[in-house]
Amino acid sequence: MIDRALFFADIRRADSGVFGTSLSQAQVNGIETIFAVANGLHVTWVAYLLATAYHETARSMQPIKETVMPWHKDKNPSDAEVAARLDRAWAKGQMPQVKRAYWRADDRGRHWFGRGYVQLTHRSNYEKLAAVVGVDLVGDPNRALHPETAAKVLVEGCELGLFTGKKLSDYLPGDYVGARYIVNGSDRAKEIAECALAFQHALEESGYTAKAVTTDDEEPPAPASLWAWITALIRRIFGKGN
Repeated sequence: MIDRALFFADIRRADSGVFGTSLSQAQVNGIETIFAVANGLHVTWVAYLLATAYHETARSMQPIKETVMPWHKDKNPSDAEVAARLDRAWAKGQMPQVKRAYWRADDRGRHWFGRGYVQLTHRSNYEKLAAVVGVDLVGDPNRALHPETAAKVLVEGCELGLFTGKKLSDYLPGDYVGARYIVNGSDRAKEIAECALAFQHALEESGYTAKAVTTDDEEPPAPASLWAWITALIRRIFGKGN
């Protein structure tokens, strides 16, 4: 249970460390969508998932395409336009960590750039998450922009370690900074950790009950799909915790 009035009042505080006094209905809706999928997980997990979405969506809390920012008039540019933006940035040397132009169209015109509450990139990741969330993200990658689907990608991808091999239980509770490796190395790890602490404070102040994180000797949290459950079981049997 959670007192939503208290939760949103807390993150609206001027010194909250996240939204401050400015919080739009779209941001509220995005938080509610993520919380609907993450509800019941350990409080630090929920806090970190919200903080990840806060960073990955440039505070909009809406599923977005890579390169889109809140101040852009066009919130849903064509896939070709996003690819062109990424090409320009890459040519200018603004993406030194990128070794391959993953955003360019394949032979069927599909682009595998970032989409969602967490920026899902590369076809292999779309394939993995499609199996888990039960949505054909390969046939149509833009389905990753549907709020409920995007929330499932965020939550189950982080819970099962499908982005980098690192998962929530590897770091939380206890290490918000290190938890960034679940998604993207150490990129803005401290900044996101501070956001997670702010969300944790709001969750605890509003009465969210912390659920104990399971250990290897306990049953894993029940994922939202049969395939996710099977994946979790295989990891436990063969000891693939990472």
